Amino acid sequence: MKRTRRALLFVPGTEGAKLEKAAKLGVDCVIADWEDAAALSKKPEARATTLAALASVDFGRSERVVRVNPIGSGLEPDDFAALASATTPPDAVMLPKVEDAMHVRFASSRLAEIEQARGLPLGTIRILGILETALGLVNAREIACSDPRLDALAFGAEDYCGDVGATRTAEGHEVAWGKRALVVHAAAARLQALDTPFVDLNDVERLKADTRRSMELGYTGRLAIHPKQVEPIVAVFTPSADEIAAARRLVDEHTRHQAEGRGVFQLDGKMVDMPMVRAAERVLARAKSAGVA
Repeated sequence: MKRTRRALLFVPGTEGAKLEKAAKLGVDCVIADWEDAAALSKKPEARATTLAALASVDFGRSERVVRVNPIGSGLEPDDFAALASATTPPDAVMLPKVEDAMHVRFASSRLAEIEQARGLPLGTIRILGILETALGLVNAREIACSDPRLDALAFGAEDYCGDVGATRTAEGHEVAWGKRALVVHAAAARLQALDTPFVDLNDVERLKADTRRSMELGYTGRLAIHPKQVEPIVAVFTPSADEIAAARRLVDEHTRHQAEGRGVFQLDGKMVDMPMVRAAERVLARAKSAGVA
C-alpha cells in the first residue's frame, strides 16, 4: 500500500535544526533537499547533516525522503555513496529532472545495492521522480513505467517554464499542458501525482484555490516549501465530513440497486452511472488513506 502523500515539505539538507522541527510537524513527508537548497560548496554538509538527522531524529509518521542531485549532474555518485553509508537509510529518494527511464533504473539499481547490503527486502526504499523539463514530459510514458520502485511523479513548474522558455503567470496557462500530461501518465501507471510547489508564501487563499484545482485535475498531493503551507494543502486533499457522507451514500445506493438488478439509477434528481460511482469510491479511498474515514 502506498504511503499517504498529501503535503511533502522540502527542508534544506544543510539545516539540522529545521529537519528536527519538520520531524515534529506530523507532515506526510519530510524531504531533505541536497539539490536546489544546497549550494555546490555545501553538498558534503547537506549529506552529513541529513544522515545525522536520519540516524538520531524521530520522524514519527512522516516519510523520510532525500532529494538527491540529478542523474548525470556528476554529483549523484557521491549522493548514493553517502546513502550507502547511512546508519539509517531514508524511506524514499526523490529524483529531480528525470528525463529518461534510465535515470530511474540507475537510481533503483543503486538503492537495490544498499538494500542488499543492509538485508532489507528489495524495493523497501521507494523513488519519487520529478518531471520538470520538456524532455521529461515528452518521455513521461516510459518514465512512469520504468521501474516498480517508482511510487510517484511530481511536476516541477518553475524549471519546466525555464526549459521551454515560457513566462510564469498567475493564471498558469503556460503549465496547463504539462500538469495534465503528468497526471495522465501517473494515473495510467497507477502512480501518485504530486503538484509543483506554490512559490508565493504569503497568499494562503490562492494556495488553497490553486491546490483545489490540482486535486480536481487528479493530483493526490503537493510539494510544499514552507511549514505554513502544509495545513492548507492537507485540508484540500483531505475529504470533508460532508464529502465523505455524500460519497458513502452514493456507493451504498449503488450497492442496493445492483442487488436489485438495476444499474443506472437516480439520486437527488441526478442520474448516477459507474463513472460517478468510481469518483465516490476515490473520495472514500482518499478519506481512508488520510485516516478520516
